[in-house]
Amino acid sequence: MKPRPHLLFSLLLVFLCLRPDLRAGMARGSSEDTAIVERAHDSVPSAPRRPAPNVLMIIIDDLNDWVSPLGGHPFAETPNLDRLASEGVTFTNAHCPAPLCNPSRTAVMLGLRPDTTGIYALKPWFRTVPALASRTSLPQAFRQAGYTTASTGKVYHGVYTAEQAQAAEFDLWGPAPGVGVKPPEKIIPPTPNGNHPLMDWGAFPHADSDHGDYKITTWALEEMRSLSDNGPFFLCVGYALPHVPLYVTPERLARVPDCEAVLPPILKDDREDTPRFSWYLHWSVPEPRLSWLRSHDQWRPLCRAYLAATTFVDEQIGRLLDGLEALGLREDTWVVLWSDNGYHLGEKGISGKNTLWTHSTRVPFIISGPGIAAGRKCEEPVGLIDIFPTLADLTPIQAPTDLDGVSLLPQLLKPETPRDRPAITTANPSNFSLCDRRWRYIRYADGSEELYDRASDPREWHNLAASDASQAILAAFRAALPTTSAPPAPGSARRLLTYDPQTDTATWEQQTIINRTTPIP
Repeated sequence: MKPRPHLLFSLLLVFLCLRPDLRAGMARGSSEDTAIVERAHDSVPSAPRRPAPNVLMIIIDDLNDWVSPLGGHPFAETPNLDRLASEGVTFTNAHCPAPLCNPSRTAVMLGLRPDTTGIYALKPWFRTVPALASRTSLPQAFRQAGYTTASTGKVYHGVYTAEQAQAAEFDLWGPAPGVGVKPPEKIIPPTPNGNHPLMDWGAFPHADSDHGDYKITTWALEEMRSLSDNGPFFLCVGYALPHVPLYVTPERLARVPDCEAVLPPILKDDREDTPRFSWYLHWSVPEPRLSWLRSHDQWRPLCRAYLAATTFVDEQIGRLLDGLEALGLREDTWVVLWSDNGYHLGEKGISGKNTLWTHSTRVPFIISGPGIAAGRKCEEPVGLIDIFPTLADLTPIQAPTDLDGVSLLPQLLKPETPRDRPAITTANPSNFSLCDRRWRYIRYADGSEELYDRASDPREWHNLAASDASQAILAAFRAALPTTSAPPAPGSARRLLTYDPQTDTATWEQQTIINRTTPIP
């Protein structure tokens, strides 16, 4: 394929020609907005450069909004996320496609929501689904545009070792995801639902270089130089932390204060005004409830380990950014950072994800690169589902024409540019969360609803769905719901929830039948 012009200024000119309304708006804008265009113009080189910009995609597992670019936890140490935010646009109202690894990552890489593909659970691998087997993924689109593609760590969910499957997705594969280091035995007491080996956290003596996340960073740094010598590259680096198990060194854990202030604010009996169906989404999971964390004195240790692990990942991100700069690649590389979903640490009475509230859906999402606004925040509702079409606007790749997302180029150029669609998160068939600038609306498969005014109630403690004053707002959100929800793809399993409205029963993990009288675990 013949490379297309890649500079943002060229894209900007095309975009403004197509969007005279935006051009007029920018003409009326501030001098800062004008400066964005000027910076784009300044990025046009006087000497020949590569035919396309590089893309470094950084993917983090289970990182919630406690990080400082999102005004998160007071004890969060994330200076390198701050550094990246100072260089680009931080989407402060960004939401994942699904509150679970496999469906979220599949959605980003295909540009299709779970309710379109039927990928809702931890299985299947989407290439085993006939309807998706030949679907062009994001890395494939980059390869078709002449990029060298490389992956290390956790990018897709799971480790798919079949040589043919690997070669189809990326040219180069680095170290697989993994903890890399474990204590001789679990640190915390046995947890409910099988004492899952992933349910562990705490500190023990070891070297940072023993961690899987350290190793994948080292591999990425070593490969960057050779990748850049052979034309543009699309490099994905997927960090396992702060997904459990949360193992950190004693020195790093000691940096997190051991006090009550480490705990997130919660509301007693917070679930009293939420529908019973909200429990069905995480009916029986390995992640312990808040009641267990409290009774076993593990709430504070969990929060401290989570924060310490987040700092460790932030340090690895710093190594990547340093490597880009040392190689002289920073000014010609788009950096796209996102987390696949959030994580509860006691809020709503649980730990883990699998919910449609802010603690599960709101995620860090930052884009920086040549010519775009630096140190800006976008408060418009966006989804990770928008990544594929956005990169299609920023690079020479050709995206499929039926993507569910919409390009964020207008917001990269002018972060206050409004969006007229909500951010949608899907959790198993017919369960949706919709967010705009102010409200969160949740609709469950049985028709029950929640509504939160996030302006006055950012922790989503007070469900307003039953209020007479909320009926017009509810009606508007109902009209914006997806009109269909694909059935689960063949082979779907693990954290799969289905609902039969005829019998008013739900099936969890293809075995457990839940009805209105089943005790909540």
